[in-house]
This record gives sequence, C-alpha cells and structure tokens, in this order.
Amino acid sequence: MQNPSLDRLTPNLLTQSAPEAQPGFAPALQSDSGSDSGSGTGTGSWLRRHRGGAAIGAVAAVGLAVVISTQLASKGDSLPLSVHNAGPAGARAVSEILGRHGVEVQDVESFDSATAALADRPGATLLLYDRSGFLDQSRLEQLTAGAGRVVLVTPRLGTLKALDTGISQAGVVPESTALLAPGCDLSDPAAAGAVSGTGGFLYDGGTVCFSPPGSTAGLLARTDDGGLTVLGSTALLNNGGLADPGHAALALRTLGSSGDLVWYLPGLGDAAAAESTQTLDDLAPDWVAFLGPWLVFVAVLAVVWRGRRLGPLVFEPLPVVVKAVETAEGRARLYQDSHALDRARDNLRAGTLVRLAHALRVGSEATADDVVQAAARHLGRPATDISGLIQESPSTAARLVQWSQELDKLENEVRTR
Repeated sequence: MQNPSLDRLTPNLLTQSAPEAQPGFAPALQSDSGSDSGSGTGTGSWLRRHRGGAAIGAVAAVGLAVVISTQLASKGDSLPLSVHNAGPAGARAVSEILGRHGVEVQDVESFDSATAALADRPGATLLLYDRSGFLDQSRLEQLTAGAGRVVLVTPRLGTLKALDTGISQAGVVPESTALLAPGCDLSDPAAAGAVSGTGGFLYDGGTVCFSPPGSTAGLLARTDDGGLTVLGSTALLNNGGLADPGHAALALRTLGSSGDLVWYLPGLGDAAAAESTQTLDDLAPDWVAFLGPWLVFVAVLAVVWRGRRLGPLVFEPLPVVVKAVETAEGRARLYQDSHALDRARDNLRAGTLVRLAHALRVGSEATADDVVQAAARHLGRPATDISGLIQESPSTAARLVQWSQELDKLENEVRTR
C-alpha cells in the first residue's frame, strides 16, 4: 500500500525534470541572445546543466517511494498455529490439507465467535491453542461443553486445572529422545507411527501415547471418554514440522474425525473481556489467612519477652582518652598477632627516615638516600653502614625487635651529636 503523500510527490519531481514548453516562452527559447530574462529559458538552461543530478534525484525519489510502500505493506499473519500464517510456525498447510479431505475449517478470532461457530455446528471439533492462558475457567467450560471433541495444543497448567479432566503436566521430552513410538492402543497414534518429540511437553493422565523410555507420561494424552485430546508439541501441526514422519497423519486423524473444525487461538481481547484478574488473596492457599495473624501474635510476644529482659535502650556518652603509646602498642600487637612483619618493618623504616630528616633538616622533599648521606656526614660514619641498617628486612619477630632498637639508637645518636 503506497503512501498518498509520496504519490503526489513523485509526479511533481518528474514534472520538474521534464517541463512542458509554454506558448508564452516560445520566442525566448528560440532566441540566441542567451538572455535569462524569461523563466522558461532559466529553467531549461538549469536543467541542461544539472540534468544528471535531476535524473538521479528522480530515481532516488521513486526508489524511496517503493521502499516505504513495501515497508508499510501488510506483513501477513505471523501468529503461531494460525491458519493464515504460511511461515514455519503457522498452520496453513494442515488447514488446506484438511479442507481437501472434506473438513470445513472455521477460523474464529474471539470467544463470542467461537461459541457461535460451535452452536451452528453441533458435534464439531474444537482446536484450542491458548498459549498465554487468556481464558478463565468459566469460558473454558463453556467452550468444551459446546464442542463434540476438544483438542488442546500445549495447554498451560491453569487450563488443565480449570477443565479438571485428570490430565496434568509432566515435564518435557528429554533432548536425547529423537523419535517417540506410539506405545498405546489408540488407533490414530498407531496409524501415524513414530513422531518427533524434540522440544515437546509431556502430559500424564487418561490414555497416554508417545512416551519416552522409562516414563509414564507422553506427548499425547486423551481422556478415557475420548472427548479431549492433548498434544504436547506445536510441531505436530505447524508448517515447519508437518513434513516430519508421522506428523501429517497424526494431525489429520486427530483433527479430521468430524466434518467441522473450529480453529480458535484466544487473544488479548478475550482476556480483557474476562470478569477480573485474581488478586494475591485469591491465589494464596486458605491456611495463609490463619498463619499471618498467628505470626504477628508470636512476634509481639517475642518483643515483650526480650524487651523485659534487656530493658530500655539508653544513650550514654563515654568520653575516653587514649594515650599515643597505647595506640602504638595496640597496633604493634595487631601486627604481631597477624604476623605482619613486612607491614611493621615498613612502618618502622618510614618513621625513622621521617624523624632523621627532621633532625638533620634536609627538607621534606629529601629521598631516603639523601637522609642516609646526611646522617653519615653528621655522624662521621660510612654511608653503607647506615644504609644497610635502614634497608634491612628482618624475617623474624625477634630480629624485628632488635632491629627497631638499633634504629632507635641511631636516632638518639643523631639528636645528641
């Protein structure tokens, strides 16, 4: 569907690229004077000079119109298992095959349309694919009551619980299982043969078919009266999986048992028409109503019990003066307990260098070598001796204590000399 504004724009551009000669400008166009006094002459000369750009602009405008109209065009139905969807997830193929076999497929788009179609076709089969759980219990019961047979495709837990047919969810098909044999006495699965179970869901209850090895649940489950069938995989019906072995036969025999088939995919409009959304109180079990007040009562008793034992909270200022020597001793004990010899060594060395630099007045920007050289000159000792003492790295606690005493002795010598 093309945009009307683009349709009006494109002829205007094309008209500008090829202007019609007007009678009033004929003498000016035939004149050799080169005067641009006439508008026709100016337009014609401009187009002759820029005809390449004008052609490119016209082509670009046409191309843009085509692209936009293509993007605005309808993309078609893309709903999974829609009879109008020709993609891999759609179900147009099985719908057309059923039609060629004499089954009238009635596609409905709302709950009211579905109930009306079932009322007009007594005994019709209903295919219901409610992947988002839009229908509530009352609507599900009304639909199943009006249908001759019901086929549910990958139903949710809420759907099965609302219908109360005895069929329940039982997990997924193991990834290691490629094909599932019928393994039951039902005629339709037996005639179809093995099917693919990849990505399918398992159901338990009633008569179960296509069970993985070691499992009692299967890809297909049917109630004992045969009125409701559950299919655990959309690949059994969609275009992408219909060509797999057994899928087409199982789909045709399951859906084509009667001459009429009502195909219903509930949508958001069906959920909006529902009575009301369940609240947290509706979803919670009945015992929660008694547990909540009981927990509040127990909490109040605990507060009273512990409050009487501990007494009220009292804020009391506690001014404490900690001497510097106590802080140093406490930090030393922490270093000792954590065996942080390297941290204590670095702190002692740094403190010695700072105090020596202050005593020797070498300035705050002096390096460790500058401090060592100044101390050596001040004491008249070799710089290597002082450097070796300061740069030593004690590896034991006993040596660390002895080394700290030697550093203290060095500082005293510098201060007293």
